[in-house]
Amino acid sequence: MELKEFLERMERRETVPANSEAMLFSAAMTQRALEITAKLNGSYHPLEEVQAIFSELTGEDAREKLFLFPPFHTDFGMNIHLRGRVTINAGVCMQDQGGITIEDGALIGHHVVLATLNHDLDPAKRGDLHPAPIHIGKNVWIGANATILQGVTIGDGAIVAAGAVVNKDVPANTVVGGVPAKIIREIGGRTA
Repeated sequence: MELKEFLERMERRETVPANSEAMLFSAAMTQRALEITAKLNGSYHPLEEVQAIFSELTGEDAREKLFLFPPFHTDFGMNIHLRGRVTINAGVCMQDQGGITIEDGALIGHHVVLATLNHDLDPAKRGDLHPAPIHIGKNVWIGANATILQGVTIGDGAIVAAGAVVNKDVPANTVVGGVPAKIIREIGGRTA
């Protein structure tokens, strides 16, 4: 399987059956991501080197877009898309097979988890994976230790409180928190 075909399947949200060709491809890509993130996390790098390593990991140019505090973890890498200047704090984990798009001005706090895959509920198919993308809007702030689950869109200007578990879309210019996350309040301000 080629990367393009795998990413097209993820975009269509096709199930990845256990032991399938797509699953084996994903596992091979995980080894690649582990090698690159080990380089990123194994020693100090100035910002320009961090951006270059992240660019290698994602296959997209992160120069002058990314401010990243390692360590950073991902199990795929090639389906992370930065659409402007983004800050990612230490300990962030991205499971990006299903696709993660992060818009300009987003701030991602310490130890945030972005998970684009879910396992099947049927115990006989538990090894199957169900992908769905995560989209983080412009000027979003995700607090430390928050978890964003598959298929979630966080609207422009929204804030996700520390420790929240977000399992459904977050409207623009709102603050959400809790487990599962619920709207706490609306906020004013321009987001675009």
